[in-house]
Amino acid sequence: MQNMRIVKKPGYAVDSVDRALQLILLLQETEWLRIGQAAKALGVAPSTAHRLMSTLVYRGFALQDDQHRYCAGPALHPEPAVGAERALVAAARPHLEALAARVQETVNLVERVGATARYLATVEGPQLLRVGNRAGTILPAHVSAAGKAILSTLPDEMVSAVCARQPPHGGSALTAAEMQELQAELRDVRSRGFAVNLGRTEPDLAAVGAPLASGNRPAALALSISAPLSRARQIQDPAAVEALLTCCAALRLELETQGRL
Repeated sequence: MQNMRIVKKPGYAVDSVDRALQLILLLQETEWLRIGQAAKALGVAPSTAHRLMSTLVYRGFALQDDQHRYCAGPALHPEPAVGAERALVAAARPHLEALAARVQETVNLVERVGATARYLATVEGPQLLRVGNRAGTILPAHVSAAGKAILSTLPDEMVSAVCARQPPHGGSALTAAEMQELQAELRDVRSRGFAVNLGRTEPDLAAVGAPLASGNRPAALALSISAPLSRARQIQDPAAVEALLTCCAALRLELETQGRL
């Protein structure tokens, strides 16, 4: 009979590491997890659970939706798609860094996943008062600037089909009146080439977003510039918008050359 080795908790275990690993296991076992649930399961204060979860989000082990719930992140899914996503982010990062340096604000790479916008990568701006790292955040596509930019590349009937579905993370589907308002806004986005978010996702945040569109094909990705609401006018300035559009065109061309679009 083969001897079985019993694994016990080491006496030198680092509590914070142990709790982080327990949290990873919880994320793998549940579809969505709230901070209160995590704190109760770990036997720690909510503030401690929040710090641990924030670190997991930063490292790609967790994703956060707009209702402050968390699910397992891409780092917990060792699939070919994860490698492709990392390669995409690596290709995009120099462009994000150049744009952030030029406009002096935070820049994001965003993809549409169903009716949501998922932030893949962020390069923070250099200013003291700035928007922080949003990588891993999930927002409704119809309210974020990047999400609306992507939706604007879809036909009206497809926008209705996408946004009429119940969001996978909870919340209400758009009403008929809200859908009409969104369609009208998307027509404006198509005509000017970029979308705007003024306090829709967070009261003190402004953003402009543009799609990585190629010809008449719908876009799956977008870039956005995020700033405090007090600097909303600056990021809508023609020079900032032109920098955003130029960056989108350059990144799109590189991704097409690499076969990633």
